[in-house]
Amino acid sequence: MEKWNQTSNDFILLGLLPQNQTGLLLLFLIISVFVLACLGNSGMTALIFLDPRLHTPMYFLLSQLSLMDLMYISTTVPKMVYNFLSGQTSISFFSCGVQSFFFVTMASSEGLLLASMAYDRFVAICHPLHYHIYMSKRMCVKMILGSWTLGSLNGLVHTVYALHLSYCRSRTISHFYCDIPAMLLLVCTDTWIYEYMIFFSAVLVLLLPFLGITLSYGRVIFSVFHMSSKEGRRKAFTTCSTHLTVVIFYYAPFAFTYLRPKNVRSPEEDKNLAVFYTILTPMLNPIIYSLRNKEVLGAMRRVWGMFSSRKT
Repeated sequence: MEKWNQTSNDFILLGLLPQNQTGLLLLFLIISVFVLACLGNSGMTALIFLDPRLHTPMYFLLSQLSLMDLMYISTTVPKMVYNFLSGQTSISFFSCGVQSFFFVTMASSEGLLLASMAYDRFVAICHPLHYHIYMSKRMCVKMILGSWTLGSLNGLVHTVYALHLSYCRSRTISHFYCDIPAMLLLVCTDTWIYEYMIFFSAVLVLLLPFLGITLSYGRVIFSVFHMSSKEGRRKAFTTCSTHLTVVIFYYAPFAFTYLRPKNVRSPEEDKNLAVFYTILTPMLNPIIYSLRNKEVLGAMRRVWGMFSSRKT
């Protein structure tokens, strides 16, 4: 086929929803999820900033998770909603690159940050007397900057490489955002080397952090069961189970999508799985951390009381 001019032609996104009443109903549901995710994550970030009792490494890391989730869902949903409501399906070559960059960056950074949060809980429970040494403010800042930096570099490398490939087939991407594996189906040349690069990258930013999380919580569970205090055991279990719930919601669909062989995957299945980690998880994270955390609920009451007293 003749190569298309990638500087003047747009990509076409097939989208997620059918153009009918069912699709419109699902769209309003997604918009509701988007609004809840924005309110929840921005509220969590503001709460941690406003309440001095939450100025600890664990909550500083949580504030970054909320910021990443906010950027994560904002990368894909607004464009999908606009395309559905306007009847358009196109996305410019530049916009597609920007969307791919932020998606890969947020996905990579969040995986690394979740590993940092697991390490924080490991030190807090297994080495409580040395917590302020191992998890100092300096170490916390290094973890945060490291997550953002490595995630950004990973996003930049993949985006630049993907946009420099020669696209000559249909410009239609079978997805609701510019997912790089879906874009590779449109490339003229053989991409098996780059597909291995994607797999290797997924191992680095998904599998290795997940193994680190597994090892950390293996030690944590062992320590929790050997605690003499029932209250301490209950508090540790609640905190760790909250984080593990977030980890499972994040890693399970991601790993199932990007760590499987290409020949057992389908574009439709990848698109449906993407709903979990691009739309549902950013909404669920602040809910999980707030409803199961007494410190966060207490901070909500204190901040609400502070603003109420100012009004009166």
